[in-house]
Amino acid sequence: MTLDRLAAAITAALPEGAIVIEESNTAGRDVHPMGAGAPPATWLALTGGAIGVGPPLALGAALACPDRPVVAVQADGSAMYTIQALWTQAREGANVTTVILANRGYEILKQELAKVGANPGPSALAMLEMTGPEVDFVSLARGMGVPGRRVECAADLYRTLRAAIDTPGPYLIEAAL
Repeated sequence: MTLDRLAAAITAALPEGAIVIEESNTAGRDVHPMGAGAPPATWLALTGGAIGVGPPLALGAALACPDRPVVAVQADGSAMYTIQALWTQAREGANVTTVILANRGYEILKQELAKVGANPGPSALAMLEMTGPEVDFVSLARGMGVPGRRVECAADLYRTLRAAIDTPGPYLIEAAL
């Protein structure tokens, strides 16, 4: 799944009036620009300086606006900071569809290291990978009461996202990159 096809699938699936939570600075870089062609929606994003805001921000948006679907476009690395928000989404029946962009690494942290001129060794870089063991977000979601599915192509992402948005309650889609 290429990043431009991923962005096209997500933005094509958005209904009018959706609330989009965007915390995917690396793999989701094309989602916001492509959203300009989507139906009118509210976009909320990380302003910088912290990671992990996506899952709780999506929950808050769903509780504040229960009549509007919430789509959280979420990086896998930053999701790990606040993944427990899925449990509250399930408990509250929050209408949140979370799309985890699974590139299996803390890419934003790698970029920040490069920006400050750091030259980390192999052991330090290994700590920024989400492998050994690989995180299974669908299993994590199910363990917190949120159904989910892993998708590996943009067409499946689009179909799964449309169905999840049209179904009340939380849902998680792990988009393999």
